[in-house]
Amino acid sequence: MFDHKTILVTGGTGSFGNDFVRLVLAEHRPKRVVVFSRDEKKQHDMRLALADDRVAFVIGDVRDAAAVTSAMRGVDYVFHAAALKQVPSCEFFPIEAVKTNVIGAHNVLEAAEQCGVEKLVVLSTDKAVYPINAMGQTKALMEKLTLARARAPGSQTTYCGVRYGNVMYSRGSVIPLFIQQIKSGKPLTITEPKMTRLLLPLADAVTLVTFAMEHGEQGDLLVRKAPAATVQDLAEALLRLFEADNPIDVVGVRAGEKLHEVLVTAEELTRAQEFDDYYRVACDGDRDYDKFFVRGERSAAFARDGYTSENARRLSVDETAALLMELPEVRAELNGWRSNATPRRAAA
Repeated sequence: MFDHKTILVTGGTGSFGNDFVRLVLAEHRPKRVVVFSRDEKKQHDMRLALADDRVAFVIGDVRDAAAVTSAMRGVDYVFHAAALKQVPSCEFFPIEAVKTNVIGAHNVLEAAEQCGVEKLVVLSTDKAVYPINAMGQTKALMEKLTLARARAPGSQTTYCGVRYGNVMYSRGSVIPLFIQQIKSGKPLTITEPKMTRLLLPLADAVTLVTFAMEHGEQGDLLVRKAPAATVQDLAEALLRLFEADNPIDVVGVRAGEKLHEVLVTAEELTRAQEFDDYYRVACDGDRDYDKFFVRGERSAAFARDGYTSENARRLSVDETAALLMELPEVRAELNGWRSNATPRRAAA
């Protein structure tokens, strides 16, 4: 579906953008891929790594509406991945999260309408569901902005979104932290042993987004299913892979963290379609005020639970280790570790 099309990726130098652009170039014949981001160093590195004339790099910030509109002229498909994602940063500077995750998203949605984009997919997160921190709250508003666009009559652009949990080995995530602690002989710091997290390889997140672009309808929210593991089992799986004996230090739940992730709410499940690998949460109608003020549905029933890391398929330590070994980054770290003649062990 990307053949002979022009594609724009906001935040295109991030983990998702790098993998997605590589996939599009390798498996399709796009007319042009526009990488829109504000980091010139990352753009320079990506330009050298790709060395592909079909990729255009545009310096700009989604906070700047004019820059977004300028970059989007002539674009067919847009993937909106730009965001402030670190929970502590958003907690300490919530207005910055609003400027990027809310106003920036509005600028992208508005530019897509003005420029006649065929389809736009926004990337959301489990933290937007029942949000308890500023990052999740601003991403929840991004979802609402997208739904509002989808409900607007007469739009020539299709607006839809995806929502997924932790992408394994993404920047700032726990897996590279645990590996660094193993290699330096330090204790592995976990928050709460029974805390659960969905485990999604980056390749699956990229597949979800391309699936949404191909199959998503106006206002759809597509959610990729994933297996889950406890934080304790994740730490033990890495220790087993690295044949290390680092101790585990329980530091307690940090501010802004949930015990379990929620990807689909109980309320959303009432109108969701379930497939083998996905949930499709359809838009709940147009701008019908009566649904909010006048009419109800006597037959409406709420699911007991949503789709969460607590009730998703739970991996054992062995299964978690096998999934970790599917990640090229983990295999590379492990090969480097094994190449040492005398592996370092945790300090006594």
